Amino acid sequence: MAPRVRRELPPFMQIANHFRQRIVDGEIGAGEKLPSITEISAEWGVATATAAKGIKQLQAEGYVRSSTQGTFADLGRKLTTGPERLRMLRVGGTGVRPGESVEVIGAGLEPAPGEVAAALGVAEGIPVVRRRRRYLDERGTVAVSISWLPGALAESAPELLTPEPLPTMTFGLVEDRTGRRAVRRRDAITLRRAPGDIAPLLGVAAGEPVLMWSNLYWDQHGEVTEYATDFLGPGRELSAEGDIP
Repeated sequence: MAPRVRRELPPFMQIANHFRQRIVDGEIGAGEKLPSITEISAEWGVATATAAKGIKQLQAEGYVRSSTQGTFADLGRKLTTGPERLRMLRVGGTGVRPGESVEVIGAGLEPAPGEVAAALGVAEGIPVVRRRRRYLDERGTVAVSISWLPGALAESAPELLTPEPLPTMTFGLVEDRTGRRAVRRRDAITLRRAPGDIAPLLGVAAGEPVLMWSNLYWDQHGEVTEYATDFLGPGRELSAEGDIP
């Protein structure tokens, strides 16, 4: 079905939102060409100037690059967050972007530190699942990601304790084995000092301030399924766009 212009937003912004979401979800991969201005104009039923303004909006936000050959998806140094990887998984079957690779650094049961225990709603020191991954692209480390999950989930999904990539990520594996689907999240951004075991993976000195993006996920029953933290690689950008109601 061809997209239709909605009246509550300027048409150029609707066009920008449409292609931005497709890029974020991985439907349009890095380096993949977008339709031409003429094609967008015809498909959306708008003037070419309006279509061009939508593409310029994406350029300004850093989602595309344009040349004489056309307009191409290019996230540059933007961080792919956990929630974005979840959307990519549900839309395209993978949470890894084209050009990215994932390295699983470790997995197992560990005593819950205070911050993690509070997030998961368990007693400090209770065994919980800890999985560490590093996402890389052609520019180096994108982020070092740590997932903390209730230890009981390892009974239904023992793969959580194996230091190997999970084809459906932690979200998909937990849902497949338990029926618990992540439906709500809370995000936070903080400035942290790079822990000693994380700093070498980021290529920074231990104790150097780095951005940390954390996500807390709840299932359809209102129970916490995962607490995740992403330590951003040097020079990476964490940003978000959305409509103002």
